[in-house]
Amino acid sequence: MKRSSSHRAAVAGRQVAMGLVVLVLLVAGVWSSWDAAHHIVLAKGREHGTVTVTGCGDATCTASFEPDAVSRDLGRVTVDRSVAAREGDRFPVVVKPGSDAVVRTGMPGFLHAWVPLGGAMLLAAFVIGGGLRMGRTAWGVGTAGAALLVATFVAL
Repeated sequence: MKRSSSHRAAVAGRQVAMGLVVLVLLVAGVWSSWDAAHHIVLAKGREHGTVTVTGCGDATCTASFEPDAVSRDLGRVTVDRSVAAREGDRFPVVVKPGSDAVVRTGMPGFLHAWVPLGGAMLLAAFVIGGGLRMGRTAWGVGTAGAALLVATFVAL
């Protein structure tokens, strides 16, 4: 069966549109993740230490900060509540420059920072499988996103 040129153009247009949706999803996931991840990935020269969570509100927790050997003492700092921080928890952190906010480091912090990318990968997998008709690629992207989310859940 011969396909018309308009049909081929419609298929190509659909693939370009779905490809752009996948690209936007993945770029948005990386962009959202990089906000916290760059403090962990590019931590050299920043203040490091350990926090002990003393209390939590709706969005943030307050903690006492114990600096490492080369960092200065900040006293009290804040950490996002979403890092599975409960009162009494202790974990290593890096201080965001110019603030009293900290980001959890180590493997749990690294994985948590990339959670938005994991979610974006799961969403993109549906578009890749359904819109682009690339089943194997969709399974690979979706599995990688799910693995990142499960690993984060286990680490935290």
